[in-house]
Amino acid sequence: MPSMNLDGIDRKILAALQADGRLSNVELAEHVGLSPSPCLRRVRLLEEAGIIDRYVALVDQRSVGLPVSVFISIKLERQQEEDLDRFEAEVSAYPEVLECYLMTGTQDYLLRVVVADLAAYERFLKTRLTRVENVAAIESSFALKQVKYTNVLPLELQTP
Repeated sequence: MPSMNLDGIDRKILAALQADGRLSNVELAEHVGLSPSPCLRRVRLLEEAGIIDRYVALVDQRSVGLPVSVFISIKLERQQEEDLDRFEAEVSAYPEVLECYLMTGTQDYLLRVVVADLAAYERFLKTRLTRVENVAAIESSFALKQVKYTNVLPLELQTP
């Protein structure tokens, strides 16, 4: 994957696509002050460099019947590389796990899980998470309210 230095136009392109990934190339070019051909060339370079990873539709979890977000701290019995790899592979296969982070501190992993209700979480816990080898402790915290959620990176905070 080629590396790339981002200039102001690249940052404008990324900001515009983060706000609306369905912009046509003509709309995007107009928005960032380029003609369509150079704009498309820049977008393709951003894609090839892996800076634009993919295009997705963001779905409201409440609207599809998955209103419960659970943050789960996991402590492993052992933290050898193969143990970490095995844990990561297993939890990555669970569709309920939207995010999984290897952490510093007293816990090894932090997961964000979405489910329909407490009964669904109990099923997830009993049939999946407690059966993962090498898990020493599980601590769950339920989100009462989502105060902020964004997937838009603060590109304006970075210097060109």
